[in-house]
Amino acid sequence: MDMNFEKIYEYTEFLLAGTKVTLSYTGYSMLFGFTLGVLLAFLKIQKYKPLQWLAFMYTSIFRGTPLLLQLSLIYFATPQLLDYDITAFQAGIIAFSLNSAAYISETIRGGINAVDKGQAEAALSLGVPYRSMMMQIILPQAFKNTLPALVNESINLLKDTSLLSVIGAMDLMRRAQVVGAKEYIYFEPLLFIGVVYYVLVMALTLLSNILERRLRRSDQH
Repeated sequence: MDMNFEKIYEYTEFLLAGTKVTLSYTGYSMLFGFTLGVLLAFLKIQKYKPLQWLAFMYTSIFRGTPLLLQLSLIYFATPQLLDYDITAFQAGIIAFSLNSAAYISETIRGGINAVDKGQAEAALSLGVPYRSMMMQIILPQAFKNTLPALVNESINLLKDTSLLSVIGAMDLMRRAQVVGAKEYIYFEPLLFIGVVYYVLVMALTLLSNILERRLRRSDQH
């Protein structure tokens, strides 16, 4: 067994620079994915059947096909179909946002349905507009109910960004591959970024636990 971590010491800064790239993809994709996911969730619970059907069809397509396929289609097929030279950053954000929205929409829809229907009926009977009721009463409670599931989605999204290496984005995974190819070693750089991924996931989990505790305290008061 031949291991030499000293070989990657000089690449530490290069490898860690991939953290910023990985977090950028994760942050933007989660933001856009959550926004689109909430919109899709609303479409799924409204009564106009064609829009409801389209929202469920969207979810079915993105949950039923591999994320790597979606990423590859957007990055490699866009220049062919639209004559637009899309960047790896754009392709990554679009693919991860669209995919994440499909899962988030189902999570939010379940959270909305879990809220006591009596609250909606009481609000409407008091003359509260439907939109205000959803944004100020129903959605905040649904968010609290689905927070653990949303955190899990963000963690999965963070780990899925490793797929970006196939389109050349200089994230953590791609940088480890570059170091491995240059020094003819793979175990050390891959283990190094594995530790970085683990630390990022644990930090995200810790932040979510803090947020959950604060939400519980606010409910008690």
